[in-house]
Amino acid sequence: MNIEVWQGDITTLAVDVIVNAANETLLGGGGVDGAIHRAAGPQLLEACARLPEVRPGVRCPTGEVRATPGFRLPAQHVFHAVGPVWRDGTHHEPELLANCYWQSLRLAEQMDLHSIAFPAISCGIYGYPLQLAARVAVSETLAWEKSHKVPRRIVLVAFNEAMYKAYQQQLAQALPQVA
Repeated sequence: MNIEVWQGDITTLAVDVIVNAANETLLGGGGVDGAIHRAAGPQLLEACARLPEVRPGVRCPTGEVRATPGFRLPAQHVFHAVGPVWRDGTHHEPELLANCYWQSLRLAEQMDLHSIAFPAISCGIYGYPLQLAARVAVSETLAWEKSHKVPRRIVLVAFNEAMYKAYQQQLAQALPQVA
């Protein structure tokens, strides 16, 4: 298994691509989005601003992904994934979140990138419950790993101990099903 769980600052990881838990404008925000923008430098905001809007104020709809260079980050690329805001789980939140992982992995494969790190998409201000988000992250990355060779290394990055434990629990539950 090439799926790792790591607790810490995603902006410090030397991987081919880090995924940003972005908002639809792609013009920066709080949490991991703000941290990635600060670490990458002002060129990241400039690159995001150059991405075309699909409708006024929206460069990346919920559930989709856009790519930019990593600029001052150790990662060569940043994939901006817009996760869903948690309402109650009946407004396509799991499918939209799963699509963030799947589309990021697909784009990494297309670009022949061998390592990718994901934050806990939608778990900050968007309010997605940690265990439910961890279940989606683990199920999507394990499903991808079964049928694809690239990326070879997938890192699920926890911003705190609670998220780290949620990832570990979901991996432990899923592993017997993988065999």
